[in-house]
Amino acid sequence: QVQLVESGGGLVQAGGSLRLSCAASGRPFRLYSMGWFRQAPGKEREFVATISWSGSSTDYLNSVKGRFTISRDNAENTVYLQMNSLKPEDTAVYSCAQGRTPFQSRLFESTQYEYWGQGTQVTVSS
Repeated sequence: QVQLVESGGGLVQAGGSLRLSCAASGRPFRLYSMGWFRQAPGKEREFVATISWSGSSTDYLNSVKGRFTISRDNAENTVYLQMNSLKPEDTAVYSCAQGRTPFQSRLFESTQYEYWGQGTQVTVSS
């Protein structure tokens, strides 16, 4: 069975950085697109970043472009989200997700993902 386990969340001051990791197991990681989503209290889950199965294509929520970077290490079966210049409005539970079928490009909708991690809390203080 597929498992996605996030780590790296925490409390950081505005302007600081965090790197989230998502370790995947259960099927060939290198074949599947990956994504990061977040959900703040009282708000709906929103797309943050996506990376294609090959790693050649990425895309981001407009408000994080230039600050966040998604990457993957297929040898380590891990996807990362480097978050710089963090703002209080970035506070949320961040979850990684894996696409439904192999060889897909970037995926922007939560319904396009089949497996989800449990999430990791990111809190940015002002």
